[in-house]
Amino acid sequence: MDNPTKQGLVAELISLLTQGNAHATFEDACAGLTPEIWNQHVPEVPYTIWQLVEHIRIAQWDILEFSLSEKYESPEWPAGYWPVKDATADEKQWQATLDHIHADRQRFIDLLHDAKTDLLAPIPHGTGQTILREAMLIADHNAYHTGEIILVRRLLKAWK
Repeated sequence: MDNPTKQGLVAELISLLTQGNAHATFEDACAGLTPEIWNQHVPEVPYTIWQLVEHIRIAQWDILEFSLSEKYESPEWPAGYWPVKDATADEKQWQATLDHIHADRQRFIDLLHDAKTDLLAPIPHGTGQTILREAMLIADHNAYHTGEIILVRRLLKAWK
């Protein structure tokens, strides 16, 4: 892929990973929450906002580490990708999780910018995955769960 094409594609992927485009951003969805809201269960919803955010952290980290290292081993599905059913977070844990999500997203963006990264080459230790696919997977997965966060906020009467 020529350099201008790669630069254009990387710019679009970064926008997909960081901007709302046609929907609210992850940052918007998590803004202004309190422990009472992020830890509150809603009837018939299997997880809290905190549990959704922690799941986003774990899944994004897993995708990043898989993309970077052939020695990485993914957690067991599904238990390793979700906090336990009654898990809660205090303000320190909440902020640490948000910080981890942002740091891992930046690490993935750095991978996209790396001149050695071929977006379309199969990841050597994968089963056909490419960095392009992994970027779209992170964006798609995070957008899906961001929508769920907003839905839970609406059910809790905690959305604009």
